[in-house]
Amino acid sequence: MATYAIGDIQGCMTALQRLLDHIKFDQAQDRLWLVGDLVNRGPHSLEVLRFVKQLGPSAVTVLGNHDIHLLALWSQITQLGRKDTLQPILSAPDAEELLHWLRFRPLLYAENGYTMIHAGMLPAWSMSQAVALAREVEKALQAENFKETLPTIYFRKTDDLSDDLSAEKRLGLTTNVLTRLRVCTHEGVPKFSFKGPPGEAPPGYFPWFQIPNRATQHDTIIFGHWSALGIVQEDHIIALDGGCVWGRELVTMRLEDHQLIRVPCAK
Repeated sequence: MATYAIGDIQGCMTALQRLLDHIKFDQAQDRLWLVGDLVNRGPHSLEVLRFVKQLGPSAVTVLGNHDIHLLALWSQITQLGRKDTLQPILSAPDAEELLHWLRFRPLLYAENGYTMIHAGMLPAWSMSQAVALAREVEKALQAENFKETLPTIYFRKTDDLSDDLSAEKRLGLTTNVLTRLRVCTHEGVPKFSFKGPPGEAPPGYFPWFQIPNRATQHDTIIFGHWSALGIVQEDHIIALDGGCVWGRELVTMRLEDHQLIRVPCAK
């Protein structure tokens, strides 16, 4: 029995299947932890979504920014972008079933000393705060009236870090941090628009996990989202976005011994 944490798949079903064949994944015994962004940009988002859903309790996935974008498309609060590859899901006969399942995925998952998120955390957040904030967003996404709340979650791009944020602003900030954060200042001010390698971050901005004395520095956090960062394996930090959708690699870590396994990806 083994647990494999896998980086951003983004619709790359062929690479995922090769990786699972390589590690001899056994659905009856092994588990997959998926860092989010199951879909978009790659050619087989529908197949990935169906496959992960049918794995049942053998797979845990957290929501990424592309997954939430898919929920926003389904709810008709936004439109397909030029680079989106999500129409096959929206047109599928089982779209309602798949997307209902997707919106019940967590933003944060913790087990056996590991915490998995898609992107990042603010330096001031303790783990208990991060869990509470994630649960607040999950509750909103899973409510019957979620389509009324989703615009707040999806469109809100606030970087206001006040302790007295309104519930709406808090939902937006939490979602953006957990699914889009890469860099921030020492004070925790995020720069959500930055996508490049750490060395090209604007002056005063640093990878969120390198901020001195951040509250979660002793918690082991697994994340993806940042393909320009690449694979990072440090004390308490495991970054697994190998840029598969950009023709690089799909990467998994076996959590029992921290062994990395990689397969090349077609662009």
